[in-house]
Amino acid sequence: MTGHVLMWWSPSGYRLEERAGDAPAVGERVDGDGDGGQVVQKVGSSPLPDDARPCAYLVPEPGA
Repeated sequence: MTGHVLMWWSPSGYRLEERAGDAPAVGERVDGDGDGGQVVQKVGSSPLPDDARPCAYLVPEPGA
C-alpha cells in the first residue's frame, strides 16, 4: 500500500483520511473537504494496524 494517512483534528474527535503521494511536511498547510485547512503538527506512524504508511497529524491553523 502506498500513500499516506491524515489525522484531522476536530472538537468532537479525530478523523482519518487516506491520500495518495508523499506525506506533507511538518508546518505545511493541508486543505480538507469542507473542513478548511489545518497544519501538520508531526509526521509519524499510521495508527492503523499493519499499516507502514506515514501519518500526518493535523491541528487547526493558529488564529483559525
